[in-house]
Parts: sequence; structure tokens; C-alpha cells
Amino acid sequence: MNRMVVLGTGSALPAKVLSNADLEKMVDTSDEWITTRTGIKNRRIAVQGEETSKLATLAAGRALEMAKLSPDEIDMIIVGTITPDMGMPSCACLVQKELGATRAFALDINAACSGFVFCLDVADKYIKADPDMKILVVGAETLSSRVNWEDRNTCVLFGDGAGACLVTGTTEHRGMLASKLFSDGSLYKLLYMDNVPSMNKNLASQDNDGSYIKMAGRDVFKYAVRSMDMAIMNVLDQVQVSVDDIALFIPHQANIRILKSLGERLGIASEKVYINLDKYGNTSAASIPIALDEANREGRINAGDLVLLCAFGGGFTWGATLFRW
Repeated sequence: MNRMVVLGTGSALPAKVLSNADLEKMVDTSDEWITTRTGIKNRRIAVQGEETSKLATLAAGRALEMAKLSPDEIDMIIVGTITPDMGMPSCACLVQKELGATRAFALDINAACSGFVFCLDVADKYIKADPDMKILVVGAETLSSRVNWEDRNTCVLFGDGAGACLVTGTTEHRGMLASKLFSDGSLYKLLYMDNVPSMNKNLASQDNDGSYIKMAGRDVFKYAVRSMDMAIMNVLDQVQVSVDDIALFIPHQANIRILKSLGERLGIASEKVYINLDKYGNTSAASIPIALDEANREGRINAGDLVLLCAFGGGFTWGATLFRW
């Protein structure tokens, strides 16, 4: 059976650090309040020259370097993002240009924080159709450009960054074993972001007070834990493995209380859960690939390990993916 396997991982983060102490000077908050409620201590903030496509390109280049492949060997580029540089062209097209991946076709996927998991699932379908394809899968965000810096309930959460992996097909007994995606558009008002104002007055939203993230945190918490638990059990059931078989769980880095509640609900040991939330905050579609790259480079993942990825994001969107490394 042909499966999608990861050949290389990479990540990129802005140099600028925004600490909780810095935020204390900007909004009515405190390090204690932020840490207790979110688990976040720092987040990275992009500056000029660190647009989403630039961070994505750096992460992709590092994944290519690990895989020992050149840009002209890439067949496809998929970028999960809700903060592209512009409305058109896609962020993926800009990454293609920056890399010089002239043979590749490129597209973006908007699934908010679930973006990377959704991109992996799409890549897997292409790999199953053509096992020789080499696909760059990227999650990249500059959420600092879409945050209301006067809203302490959201501005403390988000950061910027990008992560990537290079995938292809294999007939070995490893690779992606299972994946399951979900959406529920009826709940979008609990976590959403308006577009820029419409140039057509007849289509302009009267409720659009800014193109920034709006969130009902308590409601999102409730749905996130329950939904991710359901997605995880779905993929484990597909391949008849248990939570105890998982070597490393890499969840979307949203909020420490969500991660702890999910871990307790699943009964997974805390040492098996990879967390870097304290360093980077919630980087949406970039959070899982950044964590995956760090875990990979730290030697936290070994050949044959079962690695579980899971995310929940605006839309609502959610899903889980299981790999044998």
C-alpha cells in the first residue's frame, strides 16, 4: 500500500519577541493573568521583510534542505494560512516564486488553525494518485496583522511564524495511516475574522468594524476539547490502535487549559504531549508544523513511532492525522 511519508521538516520564526511584560504596557493585563489563563509567556511578532510568504519560504527551504531536495524537484506547494500577504495571488504562489520551484503548482487552504492538518490531507490524496510527487506542505501566519491590540482577551494569544514539511509516497510500512477532517459553519460567529471592507456598497457588511480576529473564548473552549477528542478517537479507531500506543501527540498550540483538558480526557501521559505554546503563543496554521519540526530536530520522534496531530480552528474546522514515522 502506498502512503505519504515526511522526508523533511522546517520552521521559521520572527526574531522580535513580545513578552507578557511588554503587553502589560499596552493593555490592561498582567503576566500572571495571561500565564494562568493561556500558558503563554512570549510570542514572536513579524517586522518588515517577514511577511507570511517570506516566513513560509524560509520554513519550506529548511524542509527541502533536510530532505536533500532542490526547489526544481517540487511538484506542488500547499500553504495553510488565514493571513496571506494579499488577496491575490495566493501565498503559495509567492512561496513558489521565492523558492524558484518552477515545476510546481501552488494553492492556499483557509481552514484557520486546522489549516496544516487540512493541507496534509489534501497532499495525501495527491500522493495516493501519484506516489512519486514531491509536495511542500506549509502552515504560515502573521496573526499580528489581524489582532485588535486593544482587546486583551485576544491580543495576548497570537503570534507569527511558519512551519513546513516535504512529503512524498512510500510503499514501506510507515507514513500517514489515517486522517479525518470536520467542519461546522453554523458556529462561525464564535471565532471569525471579517474581510477588508467591500468596495461594493451593496455587499458591504454593516457589522464589519475591522478585519481582526473576534472570539467567544469560553464557547470555543467547550467545542474545541470535545471536537478534537472525537476526531482523535476516529483516527485511532480507523487503524485499531489505542492512545497508549501513541509515542508523541502534537496538538494545535491554542491554550494550555485546552491542551490539559484534552490530555486528561484522552488519558494520554503529559510527557507524550509536545508543547511550545509558552514560547510562541497561538500561531494558527503554523503551530503544528513548527512544533513538529522542533520535535523532529530535538530527537523526540524516532523511526516507527506513532505521531498524532490534531487541531481545531475558526469556521469551525477540526481534524486529526496519525503517522507512523
